[in-house]
Amino acid sequence: MQTANTKANLSVSLIQTDLHWQDTIANLNMLKEKIQGLSGKTDLVILPEMFSTGFSMNPEKYAEDWPGKTLQWMLLHSENSELAICGSIMVKENGQFYNRFVWTEPSGRVFTYDKRHLFRMGGEHDIYNGGNEKLIIEYMGWKIVPFICYDLRFPVWSRNTTNYDFALYVANWPAARSAVWQKLLMARAIENQCYVAGVNRVGTDGNRIDYSGNSLLIDARGEIIHELTGQEEFTYTLESSLLEEFREKFPVFLDADKFTIEK
Repeated sequence: MQTANTKANLSVSLIQTDLHWQDTIANLNMLKEKIQGLSGKTDLVILPEMFSTGFSMNPEKYAEDWPGKTLQWMLLHSENSELAICGSIMVKENGQFYNRFVWTEPSGRVFTYDKRHLFRMGGEHDIYNGGNEKLIIEYMGWKIVPFICYDLRFPVWSRNTTNYDFALYVANWPAARSAVWQKLLMARAIENQCYVAGVNRVGTDGNRIDYSGNSLLIDARGEIIHELTGQEEFTYTLESSLLEEFREKFPVFLDADKFTIEK
C-alpha cells in the first residue's frame, strides 16, 4: 500500500499491548509478529510511546544512538509489510536524550518529532530534552500530526489551523488517570475537527505503574469509533469524504482565534 498524491481512505491499525520492561529485543520480536499479521490489511500501524522499552527514566543505559537499530527495524518491516509504522522510542543524539516519535514508510521515508511537553511529575524534564517543532506528515493525501502522551494536556500545541486531518497521540498513560485520557482525546477531536487516535499500553511496568490501555479511535465529532480493551489490535478505515463534508457543513475554523506559539 503506497503513498498517493490524492487523499484516499486510510486504513489504520492501533496496537495496544503490554511491553517487556527495558528489553528492546523482546519488544521488537513481539511487535514483529503483530505487524506481519497486519500486512495487506492496513496502511498505517500505530505503536505506543517508548514501545521498545516502556516509559523508562534510564536512557543512559537503554537509549539508542540515533539512527539506531529500532529505526532500521521499523524501515525493514515497513518495506516488507508495505505499510507505515510509527511510535516513540528513547534515543541519544549529540550527547542529548530525546523521547522521539518515529514514522517510517515502505518507500524508506522517515519523519521524527521530539516530545515537546516532558512529564514533570515523573522527572522526564530532568533527563530528556524537549522538542519545539510540530511535525505534519503527508501520507496518502492525509495530513497527519503526531504527539506524545503529556502533549495531550496542552490544547494550544495541538491546535489545528486547518493544516491537518488526523492527530496521533502515542502514550504510556497510567490507569489512575484513564478518565482524563479519554476526555482529553475526545476534546482534541472536537475542537480540532479531525480524526484522533490515542494509542496506549496495558500491563504493569518495572516501576509498578499500572496501565489500562483505553486506546481510542475518535471521529471529528468527538464520537468514539472504537475503544480497545486488553492486548488487542484494531483496524479501521478512515473516510476522507466524511471528514470533508463535516468540515464544510460546520466550519468552526472560520471563527478560530489567531495566535503564535513561542518556542
